[in-house]
Amino acid sequence: MPLYLAKIQAYSTADRRAQIFHPYLSSLIIQTITIIMARILCIDYGGKRTGLAVTDPLQIIATALTTIETKELIPFLTKYFQQEKVELILIGEPYSLDGSDTHATPLVRAAIIQLQKAFPDIPLKTVDETFSSKMASRAMVEMGMKKKDRQKKENIDMIAAAIMLQDYLQANS
Repeated sequence: MPLYLAKIQAYSTADRRAQIFHPYLSSLIIQTITIIMARILCIDYGGKRTGLAVTDPLQIIATALTTIETKELIPFLTKYFQQEKVELILIGEPYSLDGSDTHATPLVRAAIIQLQKAFPDIPLKTVDETFSSKMASRAMVEMGMKKKDRQKKENIDMIAAAIMLQDYLQANS
């Protein structure tokens, strides 16, 4: 069976082009294939603010995207999905230590229904968000963030979303 070498050129959009070279041919034949790589988006939903994180197009690294006002979530995502291909939405579902619902669980469930109505073509999964905000606070200390920046709740929200997303990637790799 002949060996093929593949080189993937990275672009900032979700469109990837792979050039495949056949080493045994005397003249170089290049075949271009379009590979569409999609991101995964994670939501740390809150009553006032919502933290967002996304993967890179190869779904290797989770990165905090932004924190927005919760009422602006659907318009923001509509615009974002026009610019980037997203194949899965994750949303953190809050539970108490004993596994029961928290005061925020009904809010998240209502948001899930809104997201499914607004984006029916994108699958949505829930992930456990227990301790995600505490882990985000600890991560900010370990990263050496200034106290002033650590006290900004919007930083905690988007880092919590990134932690949930990275946990999902590790569990599903």
